[in-house]
Amino acid sequence: MASILDKHQILEKNATLLLVGSLLVVSIGGIVEIAPLFYLQNTIEKVEGMRPYTPLELAGRNIYIREGCYLCHSQMIRPFRDEVERYGHYSLAAESMYDHPFQWGSKRTGPDLARVGARYSNEWHVQHLADPRAVVPESIMPSYAFLKEQRVTVKDVGMDLKANEDVGVPYNDDMLANAEADMKAQADPNADTTALLSRYPKAKTGDFDGDPAALTEMDALVSYLQMLGTLVDFSTYDDATGYR
Repeated sequence: MASILDKHQILEKNATLLLVGSLLVVSIGGIVEIAPLFYLQNTIEKVEGMRPYTPLELAGRNIYIREGCYLCHSQMIRPFRDEVERYGHYSLAAESMYDHPFQWGSKRTGPDLARVGARYSNEWHVQHLADPRAVVPESIMPSYAFLKEQRVTVKDVGMDLKANEDVGVPYNDDMLANAEADMKAQADPNADTTALLSRYPKAKTGDFDGDPAALTEMDALVSYLQMLGTLVDFSTYDDATGYR
């Protein structure tokens, strides 16, 4: 034992040997973690129901990030009993496969939003965003009432989808060509949304902000929130083996 400690002291007292030894250990650990990713066909389990964001949802997500909502709300339910009982099924990696960047995290000032979709009405979300304490008295969230006055910029929505396609999101030519029309149709209660729903199954449609005559940033943000956690049918999902 003493001889081993003596040899270890040599390593500790020699900065060069210590540096080389540290690099060697880190390199081996890195190879063990990274090498399998090069030959695995897929590192994310396949989950039925996942699709790219609609143009309006993507615009809402951009607003969500722009306003710093992710600083107080994570979108990752960890596999702990208290979190699952409060928020719902734990998050799957596939649910964030089209997120650039993803909204994971564990720091929460407000609740996790991974399963917030369809839990509240559009009216509730609008009121909560405009005056948080009107519906949650203890909330410290700032007001985002100005979103109802800000029109959504639809001019370059096709370029936004194209940028996401370039990093691996499977938007096709049909989605890119109809991006502007799909954005307007999703928030129009009188629009024919048949084509939109064929491209984006389970998309929530209709007036989101209470003003059907205007396409606002509130429409976009609420459409994004109403989609979160609604694409995967967890009633058919088995925790151990996947879909049954």
